[in-house]
Order: sequence, then structure tokens, then C-alpha cells
Amino acid sequence: MIVTGRSPASSIRETVELARLCDRLGYHRYWVSEHHSSDSIAGTAPEVLLGALAVATSRIRIGAAGIMLPHYSSLKVAEQFRVLEALAPGRIDLGLGRAPGSDGRTAFALNPNAAQAADYFPAQVRDVLAWVSGGPLVENHPFRDVKAQPQGPGTPEVWVLGSSNYGAQVAAHFGLPYCFAYFFSEGLGARAALDLYRDTYKPSDRHPHPHSAICVMAIAAETQAAAERLFIPREVWRAERERGRYVALSSPEEAAAYPFTEDEKRRNATLRARALFGTPDVVRARLTDVAHDLAADEVAIVTATHNPDDRRRSFTLLAEAFELGAERIGTLAAD
Repeated sequence: MIVTGRSPASSIRETVELARLCDRLGYHRYWVSEHHSSDSIAGTAPEVLLGALAVATSRIRIGAAGIMLPHYSSLKVAEQFRVLEALAPGRIDLGLGRAPGSDGRTAFALNPNAAQAADYFPAQVRDVLAWVSGGPLVENHPFRDVKAQPQGPGTPEVWVLGSSNYGAQVAAHFGLPYCFAYFFSEGLGARAALDLYRDTYKPSDRHPHPHSAICVMAIAAETQAAAERLFIPREVWRAERERGRYVALSSPEEAAAYPFTEDEKRRNATLRARALFGTPDVVRARLTDVAHDLAADEVAIVTATHNPDDRRRSFTLLAEAFELGAERIGTLAAD
């Protein structure tokens, strides 16, 4: 996450440091996202950042959440993640998404055919799966004899990401794990998408059973008041987003002075009722309830705070609350 008063480049370096911490704390996964031409998110090239994370960590799975496939060639994505698999064998996740991660003009700048390419997302997923695993492409495919190097025994774990029924259906069709972006809308649509995913799931060799995750926004602090203070910048960011502006995350002091309208204050109250912030025990209980309610196998956490020390402290408190090693909880970096 880009924050006020510091450069976007510092956000990238802070993401690497957080990965090192999460590796030590016992988290199971660490994912980084893809966004473009944004004043809010610095992570434009997760495939590059993952190379640094592979070197910075030794145990934790690392991955992209996700690669916005319509921007790219399926072969090139498979090649990138085969290289990553060679760097960190058995630790690479490849999350695939269809959304542009940007505005329409930026999507066009990345790929003039991005709008049409989005319609071919399932075919691209099919080809990535074949190339990334070293398996054959479908009969009569024009590139059937093309290989994604470097070849090797390992295969990245492929996920489908989404915030609607569409991604759930694609994941179910190919027998892939599915992660729902719960934090996009504070859970709206999650139950329908996850139920559809499980009901229509087609077993695959690697995943004979459906495997689902949800990605939630969560902040833990020593006291409820401290957590609430860290949450207010999220309310400011959301208010700005609803006005069509993707801005850097403000500090708690800047957020406290933000001139919310009365309508925004009412929306904030609704947001807070669904939000997951508080002391470690409170957040643990809320996360556990949400996961059980949706029958999610994993929970990924995105934590956006202005001060990187607050973010590291939040992940540390949650690792202690969940006694990581005894229970498993994923982590998604807010880069």
C-alpha cells in the first residue's frame, strides 16, 4: 500500500521485510497483488517482486494474488512462474485473475486487446495449466509443441481469484483452489460464490476436493481503541475510492481530521459493523466465525496501516493468537 509521506518504492521494500517476518512467524502463504497506474498500490509486477521474496524467505509459500491474465501471454506467465519454481521449489503459488487491476485506459496501454482477451480467460487458464505443469496442450493447439522453460519436477500451485460467481465457476471447472476477495465488499456475494464453487467442482488430479479461501481486511492491536485508530484511514480511503479517487493511505492523524459527510458517516458505521479489527482475541474470534460460516479452508489477511511497525505488530499478534503451527492462516500482503 502506498502511504502519505513516503515513496511508493518504500512500500515495496516494506513488503519484503514483512515477508521475512511472516516466514519466521509461521504463516502458510504470502501473496502479493497486481495493480497499475494507481496512487494507492505500488505492486505493479508481482512476478518480479516474488523473485526478491524467494530470496528473502526460506519456508513460507509465496505467490501472486494475482496475475491479471488478460494483460499477458499465457506462455510468458507460465515461463515466469517456472523460473520462480526453480528458485523456490515447492513454495510457489500462481493466482490468476480476470479483472484489469486498473482503469480502462491503463488496461489498453498494457494490452490493446485486453477487453477482448478477458472473454478468453478460461482458455488462457487452460493453457497456463498445461504449460506451467509441462503437460500437453489440447489437441490441434497451434502451440502444442512449445515448452515453458525451465522444465523441472515441481509445479506451482495454481489458484483462481475472484469477487463474483464467474471466477468461482472457472475454478470449479478446472478443479483449482479458489480465493474470494471478501475485503472488496466486506463479504457481499461471498456465500453465493463459494457455494457455487463447491456445488459445481470437478475434481482434478492435484486437487480431488474443492479448496477455498477468503481474503479479508483485518487489523489487530493491543487495545480496541488502538485498533480503531488504525482503522480510520481505511474509512478515509474507502470514501475517496467511492468518489473515484485512489489515493495514498493517510496517517491516523490525517484521517482524524477528514471531513466525512453525514452519508459517509452512516456508511462507515455499516462498514465497522462488518469490519475485523480489535484486540487479537477479538480478531481471532471474528476471523474464525467468518471462516466457519463460509466453510472456508483458509483465510488470507490484508492489513493496511500507515506505519509499517503497526502492520508488523498486527501480524505478530495474530500469529500468537492463532498459535501458528497448530492452526493455519494465510497472509496476503498489502503492498
